[in-house]
Amino acid sequence: MDPASGNDTSAVLLRGDARDFARFYRRHEDAVLSFFLRRTGSSELAADLTAETFARALEGRQRFDPALGDVGSWLFGIARNLLALSLKRGRVDDETRRRLQMEPLVLDDGALARIDELSETAAIEALGELPEDQRRAVTGRVLQELSYDDLAEELRCSESVVRQRVSRGLRALRQRLETDR
Repeated sequence: MDPASGNDTSAVLLRGDARDFARFYRRHEDAVLSFFLRRTGSSELAADLTAETFARALEGRQRFDPALGDVGSWLFGIARNLLALSLKRGRVDDETRRRLQMEPLVLDDGALARIDELSETAAIEALGELPEDQRRAVTGRVLQELSYDDLAEELRCSESVVRQRVSRGLRALRQRLETDR
């Protein structure tokens, strides 16, 4: 079973001892962090929201009812509610983390680099979802920095068609990444 899907193992870890909860956290951390990163565009803000989400999950773990849905949905429900509340207040709501006396996150260069990798992964996934002709055009023009002439020759079409494909592909990528935020 997929650990990120909120399977029975995750539910058991959620309800277990501190070591079990640490495993639950590690199992779901990247997914929650990516969720916040796509929506906020800020590594620091995403990390703060992730910390508060898991603090709330820790505090409310006894209220989780597997009969009502999987643990992943429950966790992301907490995340969505926290994001909405934080946007409404104009700041990260960290009341639970402070009440549990959890230290604020301090992000070093390594942690920031890891978060940036998650962001890049989202962009690569979005690029992979483009139609083949747009993906090849965007990859050639943006990543390989080919001229439109060279790209038209490689793709065996006119320069005008290449420009259209690049434009449409970049527009689709921008919409996808903004929608994920």
